[in-house]
Amino acid sequence: MRVLLVEDEQPLAKYVAVGLRKHGFAVDLALDGRTALDKCAVTPYDVVVLDRDLPVVHGDAVCRQLAQQGTARILMLTASGTVEDRVEGLTLGADDYLGKPFAFSELVARVRALSRRSTPARPPVLRAADVVLDPARRTVERAGRLLHLTPKEFGVLEQLLAAGGDVISAETLLDKVWDEHADPFTNAVRITVGTLRRKLGDPPLIDTVTSAGYRVRACPAT
Repeated sequence: MRVLLVEDEQPLAKYVAVGLRKHGFAVDLALDGRTALDKCAVTPYDVVVLDRDLPVVHGDAVCRQLAQQGTARILMLTASGTVEDRVEGLTLGADDYLGKPFAFSELVARVRALSRRSTPARPPVLRAADVVLDPARRTVERAGRLLHLTPKEFGVLEQLLAAGGDVISAETLLDKVWDEHADPFTNAVRITVGTLRRKLGDPPLIDTVTSAGYRVRACPAT
């Protein structure tokens, strides 16, 4: 899942970004409103975590413009936590509002909840054949056996399962699972899919579609 964190306080921005990455999110960072808008113009983010009091372009203006575009869910993360502030933020187009200080576990839960509001809605637990992936608990099981995946392997499998058998290109996987620092010419996706296949074992779950990408193999649940 690709997240844009917009926060002008650099120590807090670094803390939140590191924490979200530990929970498996691909996180890009913007320190002002103009940079946030520029990044959103070129990258399809799933969720934007948006501070309200931003330099260059105020967070309210950023929220209003992103809401009009309708390309990402918006979580306002700000010290302005009164009822009036929350109502105003939601009126501007935010999908959710979390005041500072906050519990990090709540932030993670809210970001995941927003990602499930996509169209079509994503179920809280993803399944294919005898594979079960729980994004909230960060667990993957096959036939009841717990698998130990790296964050990138987990992210790739999550995207493939969420697609429900549709083909996902390597470029889309790179965009959703890695962040803006990823080399677009890297073979990281191919390598990650290879190690993921080995960990999933037999029968094979992931098919390669020549010149198109990857998909979860259509097979009945057990």
